[in-house]
Parts: sequence; structure tokens; C-alpha cells
Amino acid sequence: MPYVNVGKENSGDIDLYYEDHGLGNPVVLIHGYPLSGASWEKQVPALLSAGNRVITYDRRGFGKSSQPTAGYNYDTFAEDLHKVVTGLKLLDFALVGFSMGGGEVARYIGKYGSKGVNSAVIIGGIPPFLLKTAGNPEGVDGSVFEGIQKAVGADRYAFFTEFFKNFYNTDVLLGKRISEQAVQASWNVAVGASATASLACVPTWHEDFRNDLAGIDVPTLVIHGDADRIVPLAASGQRTAKLIKGALLVAIKDGPHAVNWTHAEEVNHELVNFLEKGVAKHAASAPRKGTVG
Repeated sequence: MPYVNVGKENSGDIDLYYEDHGLGNPVVLIHGYPLSGASWEKQVPALLSAGNRVITYDRRGFGKSSQPTAGYNYDTFAEDLHKVVTGLKLLDFALVGFSMGGGEVARYIGKYGSKGVNSAVIIGGIPPFLLKTAGNPEGVDGSVFEGIQKAVGADRYAFFTEFFKNFYNTDVLLGKRISEQAVQASWNVAVGASATASLACVPTWHEDFRNDLAGIDVPTLVIHGDADRIVPLAASGQRTAKLIKGALLVAIKDGPHAVNWTHAEEVNHELVNFLEKGVAKHAASAPRKGTVG
């Protein structure tokens, strides 16, 4: 299996598992919590059919990647992504992030610039800033995140069972847009993640990405379910689209958090069409800021 080394913890390597398929313009897919790159299974065939090279990878602590006890913060996540990009020598690539992955898209460009990036897509993303503060009254009360941390720490297996009900809005969509088996498969992946990562990632959900978003200068698409119970549209997707100059917002009607699974046909249509246009716009535009390498 292919891996990119991103560091060490004591005597052990920290390696990220990735998959790299197809030819054409590279598209890097960054998964959400608490899943893995395999969660993009409904997007990969559509992107390959559209003539893209598709790269998925598992965030540290999740999927088939190493499970260190450190590095669960967005500066490190962005650095990990940068090592994937440079390790595979990607040029003129798109970054597509779901949920937590939207944070990697924002922080990567905020930290490394957009040189080499032709477009960005954030699906159900946690940016711009989910924590309610005096300067961010639209956010979510901090007690919500504290409660999640306590629940994960007490019994992450039970927490994930409840979490996926709202991840997929199973009370409305089970048996219609998602099966019991697919929900169980997600739970299986989640419980295989590092216990440390499962807990340590929760406070990263309310990272402040507002400055990162302001620096995004490539064509950007924001997709969000209007029935998202995990990351509400009004607190995230709508605000993210306003903070990125020229960003396009697509709200998926009745879409839960995981619209990339439950509403895959709609998401794939928007994603494929946007990436084709984004590449064309990028080719005609001026060089982007920042460096890769």
C-alpha cells in the first residue's frame, strides 16, 4: 500500500495512506471526521469518468494512516497535506475538503498560498469559525463542543452511534438515501480510528479560519446541505462563501451533513462541472501567490 511519510513519533514513522488513480488534472479529496479517504467512494468514479486524476488520503489518526498521539491541529494537518502534494509532485491541482477537510483546504492556502492550486471546494465545511465569541456571535456555544469531548472521552463507541444519526439524518433518510448497512460501515471505520485522534480533533472544529478564507484567490465552490445538523449552513457554508471573493454557494435541499453520500448525484454534478470551469478560469488567470515545494 502507498504511504507518504510526514514525520516521526519517537522510534515510529508517521505515514499517511493514500490512493492515486486516473490521469488528468489532479483532484485531492480530504475526508471528514471520523472517517477516511474511502468515504469518497461515490465521488471517485464520477471524477475519474470526467477525466481527472483522483487522490484520496487518510488524515493522521484515521483510516489506514499511522495513529500518533500528537499533531492534531490545523497547522499540522495543513503541513501533512503539503507533504502529500509535494511528495506526489502535484501541479495544477484542485483541493476538495468535506467537513474537517474544509479546514485543511482553508489552512493550506492560508499557510502555503495558492500556487499550484487551480480551484477549491468546501463541502459541509467547518470554516469560517464555529465557536461563539464576543466577536463571533454567529457561532455555536462552547458548551456544545465541551459536551462532545466528554461524550467521546467517556465512550466513543456509543458517541459514534448517536453521531451518525445526525451525520446522515437517519430519522428522515434511512432506507431512502442511505441504508442501515452504510451507516454501520461508517461506524466500523470510525471505531478503527485512534482514540487519541477521536478526542483531540473535537476542539479543532472551532478553529478560526477567517483570515485563511480571506486569502483564497482561486475559483471556489461551497456545497452545504440545508438540513445539516452537525455544521449548520447559516453558521458555516453561507458565511464561508461570503468571505471568499467570488465563491459560489450551492445549498443542497434537505441535505444532511454527509451530502456527498446521501445526495451524491447532486454533489457530483456540481463538483464535476465546477472543476472543469475552475481549471479553465485558472488557466486564463494571473499566477497565484505562494509556493509549493
